[in-house]
Amino acid sequence: MRFINPKTDFAFKKIFGSSESKDILISFLNALVYNSEPMIQDLEIFDPYLAPKITGLKDTYLDVKAQLNTGEIVIIEMQVLNVEAFTKRVLYNAAKTYSLQLDAGQGYRFLKPVIALTITDFIEFENTDALISRFVFKEKNHNFNYSENELELVFVELPKFQKSLEELETLTDKWIYFMQSARLLESVPETLERVPQIQRAFEIANQTNLTREELDEFEKRELFLQDQRNAISLAKQEGQAEGRTEKATEIARQLLNILDDETISRTTGLSLEEIQNLRS
Repeated sequence: MRFINPKTDFAFKKIFGSSESKDILISFLNALVYNSEPMIQDLEIFDPYLAPKITGLKDTYLDVKAQLNTGEIVIIEMQVLNVEAFTKRVLYNAAKTYSLQLDAGQGYRFLKPVIALTITDFIEFENTDALISRFVFKEKNHNFNYSENELELVFVELPKFQKSLEELETLTDKWIYFMQSARLLESVPETLERVPQIQRAFEIANQTNLTREELDEFEKRELFLQDQRNAISLAKQEGQAEGRTEKATEIARQLLNILDDETISRTTGLSLEEIQNLRS
């Protein structure tokens, strides 16, 4: 058997955000957000697109969005590449999800807490070895909560997980191992097969169960991500050596059809204004 890489946006949405994924998503969220405790009993999966209600407000595209039986709204994003201002984007998406709950005339008491779960395939927080980091609003000097944790940001940094298959113990361990290793496996390990929801996730990820159109889409996403990694790697190697020179400008031109302006700026050393001038 061959399995699609759950870290690509196409595969992640298919495994965790489709109509057949409710039990899988419940298990996944209990593992990553609630430390393997069965806190979530039910949820409803929604269209993750956040259309702005105010003209001029930025559109938002998430991977998965759901409302729990307890009322909280969970938004999930799987991020493979470390791009400029990524943590700001996470906070923006969480705040936007929170604010877009209300229609005109509704009272603030109807607002439900929002949990933003972000899974990264890179290390975001170098100052801690923690695999899962949680952020809430706290009073700066005395460390008490602001309200009832209306916004919570949960980060899972996959590269910090170093356990082997034989070392897996908790449901959290097993789901993170699935995220890291599914595309490298040729069969479902027995220790993961014992969890029905993970077994179902493997079934959805099995390439033999995909249509030709789905396989084509998955392969396009894999190639796109690989091209981005290669472009960023090349730009860093050559851009750092040449600095703000003609070579950096040449590299930036090569990246215009591949990356966004902020990523090109970050990798080549050119300013956003210089890159925008290149585009025009």
